[in-house]
Amino acid sequence: MSVVAVALVTGAVFVLRPLAPVLSLGVLYVIAVVAVAVVCGLAYAIPVSVVSVLIKKKLFLPPFHTFALRDSANWVALAVYIAVAVVVSELATRSRRLGREAVEAETLRQSDAVKTAVLRAVSHDLRSPLTAIRAASEGLDNSALELSASERDELFETIRIELRRLERLVDNLLDLSRLEAGPALRKPELWTIDTLLARALEQLGPDADRVDVKLPSDLEPIRVDAAHVERVLVNLLENALKFSSPTDPVEVSAAAESGRAVLRVRDRGPGIAEADRERIFDAFERGSAAGHGSGLGLAIARGFAQANGGRVWVEATPERGGSTFVLELPVALERGALAR
Repeated sequence: MSVVAVALVTGAVFVLRPLAPVLSLGVLYVIAVVAVAVVCGLAYAIPVSVVSVLIKKKLFLPPFHTFALRDSANWVALAVYIAVAVVVSELATRSRRLGREAVEAETLRQSDAVKTAVLRAVSHDLRSPLTAIRAASEGLDNSALELSASERDELFETIRIELRRLERLVDNLLDLSRLEAGPALRKPELWTIDTLLARALEQLGPDADRVDVKLPSDLEPIRVDAAHVERVLVNLLENALKFSSPTDPVEVSAAAESGRAVLRVRDRGPGIAEADRERIFDAFERGSAAGHGSGLGLAIARGFAQANGGRVWVEATPERGGSTFVLELPVALERGALAR
């Protein structure tokens, strides 16, 4: 860069000699000094200053073709160039240092903001099951309460359900950290849609009774990582159940479209504004109509779907109300023994 800068300025002086005095044009070498000082630092700017004065003397000032600096003006020019190099390089170094400090401060601020968002997002999801588990365990441990066998079974079932909620929250946090660290590692196998959906429904517990499933019998198998797709389905179903009333079913349907298996999960909730349809797939983000929640489920669903060659999005269903989440996965090209 130093050589190119000096060469460009020298060429400019050659071109402009008929239009202005050479002494005046010598100021153009300051541009080369400043540019090199800003980009490369003082170690390159000082040699550029010296070379600029010598080239100007040899090519443009009498006596020509000599590097001897007999005129005091040349020494003054050299001193000015070096002074400019020192000042500009120091200012550039300070500016870069301040820039790095600003970036580090902003990175730290964003890191603190992310930590705050995580704590706010998961605090309710942690508190609710812990409160339910504590209340149920205290009821079982209270000798003053005379509980029937069915009541004790209900309290045990409450503890089991809430423990599963806690496990899924922890799994979501771990999955998010893995997805942010890099592409998810997968172990693809042949699976049928109904098998994967049945496995997902098992994880929902009693809430699975609210899911109305309608699957055609001729769906092609898919080659995916079963654990990934199962997590996608669980998160989509939990999201739909959360925003539907206890009396409204969540509808699940599937179809083959253009060589892809497409599953639709429709809820009866308040719907999602068009401006939020992409934002809700970001970690810790929730729709404008959302209540409490960690905001992790949809981000993880999209991440695992993409890791298996698929995608997840929201379809607009204004005539029916609610929201329809669509999971699209590639159909396996070959038929083989299906994993069970």
